[in-house]
Formats: sequence, C-alpha cells, structure tokens
Amino acid sequence: MAKLQVFLLALFSRVKEKDGQALVEYALILALIAVVVIVALHFLGSSVKHQLNNIANNITNAS
Repeated sequence: MAKLQVFLLALFSRVKEKDGQALVEYALILALIAVVVIVALHFLGSSVKHQLNNIANNITNAS
C-alpha cells in the first residue's frame, strides 16, 4: 500500500509540470486498457469455463 501511495504522490506531483501532462495521459490510457481487459475477462471467463467443462465431459464420456 505504501508503494501505491508513493507512486500516486509522484504521479500527482508531475501533473503540475508541463512534461508531466503526457505522463498523466499515458496513465489514463493504461487505466482504460486495464478496465477493458478486466471487463472482457469477466464476460469471457464464463464462456471459456463452459467450453472447458464441455471438453472435459466429452473426454470422460468417451472413455
């Protein structure tokens, strides 16, 4: 948790600088990508689980 606080403090201190603006933009893009990946995994996770269960059932029934 302390590392997160240090990271956020460094991030917010760079917001005040002109060059820090690009860093904030990259951080926002990275956060957006992370949210999209989490949502995609959430929705695809049940589908993948269902497919793997079907495969396992077919293998078990074939034996």
